[in-house]
Amino acid sequence: MTDRTQKIPDPAVKAVFDAYPPEVRENLLHLRSVILETAAATDDAGQLQETLKWGQPSYLTAKPKSGSTIRIDQVKGEAGRYALYCHCQTTLIEDFRRLYPDEFRFEGNRAMIFDATDKPDEDALKHCIALALTYHARKKGAASAK
Repeated sequence: MTDRTQKIPDPAVKAVFDAYPPEVRENLLHLRSVILETAAATDDAGQLQETLKWGQPSYLTAKPKSGSTIRIDQVKGEAGRYALYCHCQTTLIEDFRRLYPDEFRFEGNRAMIFDATDKPDEDALKHCIALALTYHARKKGAASAK
């Protein structure tokens, strides 16, 4: 098993990953890889900044007003569960729920929830991540098209 945390440039972000329980850490590191790969393959997303927001690994587009921040973390008080969080004042989780009602579990208007034993549909997950990373650009484009 490779130590993916060695590739995390920010020591504070690396420390957060190092502190997760092993079964959740590997899943979150995989989710991190999917986020970074999706950003690199999504033209309107551009470069991502990896940082901590509210103590959670967070991914935001370097290009202003292009995407919405994605945060990932273990679910508090629920061993073996982790989540991908979106800003609750966006329509992202609503959009994901509409597109993929049976592929994912959702929490309100802010999160996709996974169990450590889940093997999420990678294509659907990448699509959701790409939608988040281009959220503001798409909304702006739709508004100017009217």
